Order: sequence, then structure tokens, then C-alpha cells
Amino acid sequence: MTTATLTAPAHSEPTKTASRRKRFNPLVGLVILIVVGFSLGPVLYAILGGFRTNAQLAADPAGLPDPWVWDNYARVLADGRFWTYGLNSLAIALLTTALVVVCGLMAAYPLSRYRFRGREALYMVFVLGLLFPATVAVIPLFIIISRDLSMSNTWFGVALPQAAFALPMTIVILRPFLQQIPAEIEEAASIDGAGRITVFWRMMLPLSGPGLVTVGVLAFVNSWNAYLLPLLLLQGDMRTLPLGVADYSTQYSSDTAGVFAFTSLSMVPAMIFFLAMQRRIVGGLSGAVKG
Repeated sequence: MTTATLTAPAHSEPTKTASRRKRFNPLVGLVILIVVGFSLGPVLYAILGGFRTNAQLAADPAGLPDPWVWDNYARVLADGRFWTYGLNSLAIALLTTALVVVCGLMAAYPLSRYRFRGREALYMVFVLGLLFPATVAVIPLFIIISRDLSMSNTWFGVALPQAAFALPMTIVILRPFLQQIPAEIEEAASIDGAGRITVFWRMMLPLSGPGLVTVGVLAFVNSWNAYLLPLLLLQGDMRTLPLGVADYSTQYSSDTAGVFAFTSLSMVPAMIFFLAMQRRIVGGLSGAVKG
């Protein structure tokens, strides 16, 4: 009898916790639905608009396609400029991602694992970099890239400044992630005779994989959607898809359905890539927050 009296509170507490977790607040659900609607509404409207004719859009702007029209998407896919712009966007995004991952890891690793004078001050320099968007430096960047480095209208000429502006966020994410890796791993490898470079490449690099995937995906998507720097530095056939959307909407301003189709196809690759990797992004950001 005594045992039953003592053990009862131990079982009731998890039950209360579980029931508290199962409660659903309708107000929170309504807020979530509103946020999802504001986020996905314009995207769905553009995608569905590409399946309609201009007459359907004029007669019923908020209606569904009736009948569904595929000619707008087929016409965009048959346009060679779409594939040229897509190739430029892909090449620049991959170059930017590679630069961000490599340079970000090279900077975050010593800032997280080594102790030296001025380490925190150096880290604060990168943190302060978050406060300066690319718009405040477009004119100096244009002069440096086009006149001093002669890299205007090239893939690398756009990827290099994009990677530079992505480095602060990359280091802010990677540093706490790397700090969570136990120091005993490095000590054990050092006792076995491994040097610093061996420890880094064979142990620290694989263990930091989730964080690298997170910063890589963020860099790729931001580069794919970038508009300002490509607008200043790229011309002609070197332009990217966001610039292509602007050109297409200007050239075919009366073809609203065609503009919707071009815009939707420009968003699809980045959306698919982001949705496919979203679990890894959340995992990497969770590690950074814990650190």
C-alpha cells in the first residue's frame, strides 16, 4: 500500500505532460494558416496562371484554369534563352556555394577550435558583416570587379562577391556547430599520431557535414534568386534567370500568362532543391542554436 502511494505521482506527471502536448490551440492554427497562405499564395497563383490563357485571366483573375492550357509552359521551354539563363544561374550558384562552403569552413574552424588572442574580436567582425547588405557596396563592387579585376560579365565575377556577402551568415552558423564536436576526438587522433590536417580532413570534415549542407543550400538558393549583382555585372547571354524574367515581362508585357509560366519555371529548380534538403537545413540550424 505504501509503495502504491509513493509511485503514483511519478506516473501522473508524464501523463499530464503528454496531455498538455496534445492540446491544439485553434488561434495558433489560424495564424499558421494565414502565414502559409501569404507565403504560398503568390507562388500558387503564378503556377496556376501559367496554365490559363490571357482571356481567362482577364475574365476571372482568381479562378482556376478551365480548360488547362499547356502552351505557355511549352513555349517557354522551347525558348533557347530560358536554357541559357538557366545554365548561367546554375553555374553561378554552384560556384558561389563551393566558395561559401570552403572559405566559410576555413574561417569557422580556427574560430571555433583554436584559442588565440583576438579570436572573439575577429569573430565580431564577421558578425558585423551581417549588418551590411550588398546594396550599400554595389558601386565600389562594380568598379573593383569590372575595372580592377576585369571580371565583369563572367560567372566568377558574380560568384565571388556573392560568396563574400554570404560568409558572415555561414560563419555564424558553422562556428557553434563545430564547437559542439568533442575535443576528445582530436586528442585521441593526436595521440594516434595524426597531424592537424589529417584530423581536419578525416574527422572534423565528416562530422561537420550537416552544418556544411545547411550553409551550402542557403548559399545556393540565395545565389539562384539574386538580382542586384547580376544586373550590374552581367549583360547579353550571360544574364541569369531572374534577369530573364524581367526581360521577358518587358518584352511580352501583354502576355500575362506567358510571364507567369516563365516566372514559375524559374522558381521550380530552387524550390525543389530547397524542399528536398529542408530536413538537413533544420538539422544543421538546430545544431548551431544548441551551440
